[in-house]
Amino acid sequence: MSRRVDRRSAPQSHWGHQHRARQPEAVRRHRQSDRRRLRSMANAVMAAGFAVTLVLAVVGLRVQQVRLSYRLDALRGSRVELEETNRRLRVEMATLRSLSRIEGKARTELGMVAPGRDQVRLAREFVQGGRGAAALDGPSVVAERAVSDNVGVR
Repeated sequence: MSRRVDRRSAPQSHWGHQHRARQPEAVRRHRQSDRRRLRSMANAVMAAGFAVTLVLAVVGLRVQQVRLSYRLDALRGSRVELEETNRRLRVEMATLRSLSRIEGKARTELGMVAPGRDQVRLAREFVQGGRGAAALDGPSVVAERAVSDNVGVR
């Protein structure tokens, strides 16, 4: 019963809670620093900073990955365009090198005509030291053939 008496004797607020005894103002304003509490708070702040740094690093890497993905897509697109241009240029080059096209240009623009049968001479007959008839017969035979064909040897 003594407990009840003690509770009743302590001052209470109008909400029914007991008040602590009034401390002198100098004691209330002064707090002693607790090193364990400060150390644990510092560790918590460092852990939170590390976690934030880690999250920012992961987000930064993901942003870089997305940026590189867009760059890769753009490079692939330009590669396809360049391959198409290369294909078109190869077709154009083959068309320009076509012998029928060159012959047509020679006939129309330059006024050239096809050679007659008597105008064609085989070059291997006149090559010295080559594989033709001149290599087998010697230079004197080549000169005789040239004279008989009315062609001068140079």
